[in-house]
Amino acid sequence: MMNRNQRRLRRSRQTRLKIRELRVNRLTVYRSNTHIYAAITDSQGDKVLVTASTVETEVKGQIPGKGSTAGAAELVGKRIAEKALKAG
Repeated sequence: MMNRNQRRLRRSRQTRLKIRELRVNRLTVYRSNTHIYAAITDSQGDKVLVTASTVETEVKGQIPGKGSTAGAAELVGKRIAEKALKAG
């Protein structure tokens, strides 16, 4: 019988295999208590194409208060979209 962590790892592995099979780029978002990080990886999962986070000076200056609010998430989303369009 599998425990909770093993089931979660199995699901994530199956999801990543399906994404790799579809050959599409993947958006990964991580939110800590203080910052939000986003990255777009290539279809193989080998390399990161673009990243954006609240740690960047361009984004940090526009965020009122802490870096993990809904407004910060919106700014990071806009920033990664701009970078992705620029990268093609």
